[in-house]
Amino acid sequence: MAKKEYALAHTKWMCKYHIVFTPKYRRKIIYYQYKADIRDIIAQLCRYKGVEIIEGHLMPDHIHILVSIPPKISISSFMGYLKGKSALMIFDKHANLKYKFGNRHFWAEGYYVSTVGLNEATIKKYIQDQEKHDIAMDKLSVKEYEDPFKG
Repeated sequence: MAKKEYALAHTKWMCKYHIVFTPKYRRKIIYYQYKADIRDIIAQLCRYKGVEIIEGHLMPDHIHILVSIPPKISISSFMGYLKGKSALMIFDKHANLKYKFGNRHFWAEGYYVSTVGLNEATIKKYIQDQEKHDIAMDKLSVKEYEDPFKG
């Protein structure tokens, strides 16, 4: 189960995407002897980029994944990386596929992506908690600042 949100020093983020992509010509190749290898390759590539796979299903002719991607990585650059590197790794592991898939194109062009957002109550709670945090921080700084240019 994925965390609700991630935090850095001054940032809170939750960038979740539902992604669907298919093999070239929607060949029903994923479910057979290549399923475990494709799953492992996708998981390995996601770990390299710091992307968390929340949920994933390999169907006979397409892949559904729900991922949490850090905000420093755009979805298009991540998908280019994932599809490009995974195709090379699949062809390296299964050399016979090079002849079935001409020109080393394993995945079809494009993909479907949809964002998974927060609900209104969560946003309201975050705003309220942020205001409480600011008030608490103001109370900690007791020192009054005076204008040095006043007479």
